[in-house]
Amino acid sequence: MTVNRMETAERMSKIVIHNETIYLCGQVADNTGESVGPQTENMLAKVDNLLEMAGSNRKNILSATIYLRDMKDFAEMNSVWDKWVPAGHAPARACVEARMARPDLLVEISVIAAKI
Repeated sequence: MTVNRMETAERMSKIVIHNETIYLCGQVADNTGESVGPQTENMLAKVDNLLEMAGSNRKNILSATIYLRDMKDFAEMNSVWDKWVPAGHAPARACVEARMARPDLLVEISVIAAKI
């Protein structure tokens, strides 16, 4: 059993692959001056890029945990999420309200996916 770590820094790896399972670290948006919708779009684009680097794609997401700074943003975040998830490939998902690392972060996601 090998563990492959990609994009590793002192504190964390952006991608960890064990067997045929891909674990992504929490992803946040770069465009933190925007509302939750654009932040969600930016964050999910980063997920797409990391999954591609790891040899997978959004159709193979097994589980997603979404953290919102405020649940009042739930509907706006979901409007982006619903367009992003391929029909018939919705993962197991949880969405919780959480205190974020910085006040300008409105949404974060953690993803587990299968390798293609």
